Amino acid sequence: MAIKNLQTKIGIIPDGVFGPATLKAAVKYYKLDAAQGAHFFGQTGHESEGFVIFSENLNYKADTLTQVWPHLFPVDIARIYANQPEKIANRAYANRMGNGDENSGDGWKFRGRGAIQLTGKESYQLFTNHIGVPEIMNNPDLVATDYAFESALYFFEKNSLWNICEKGVSEPIILELTKRINGGSNGLDDRTAKTEKFYSELKSLIN
Repeated sequence: MAIKNLQTKIGIIPDGVFGPATLKAAVKYYKLDAAQGAHFFGQTGHESEGFVIFSENLNYKADTLTQVWPHLFPVDIARIYANQPEKIANRAYANRMGNGDENSGDGWKFRGRGAIQLTGKESYQLFTNHIGVPEIMNNPDLVATDYAFESALYFFEKNSLWNICEKGVSEPIILELTKRINGGSNGLDDRTAKTEKFYSELKSLIN
């Protein structure tokens, strides 16, 4: 859905495939240069598992819960919450990131969405203010469909990531950007491969 919506927005036949034509049109639509476009779509391509996943998967087994959030899901609690994504989100994200308590439902309502996952009521509100679409707060799924890439662009802008992109495309720069996005180097090989591929395509597509 997110890719088809993007393609419709940028004037490409909405076939749901993120190919060179979509890349070129998206870069022009968002007014990015070749390096910015390569980094942006290289990183979002990895974060969304190949432009497929735009909403957080919280369908965790008990043993996974104890590993991811050991302080929130000790073994006895994890067994109760296992494989119940909505309940897991409401407990995991309660009382932080602008969310209310577990019973408020904010954790699930404002779970991670977008090409780089926007998470928490506060972040959703800031993005809503930034883009000027109040409906997002009542219908957060819009971040996973209509505004998946706009929310990622907002993330880049808010965190001054364009300054890194301006340094060019190289493995050290991709690593620097990855650390700012991921907090480490998770998925670096895939991020690098995607970024370099897109950069090669953009250099030949953009005159």
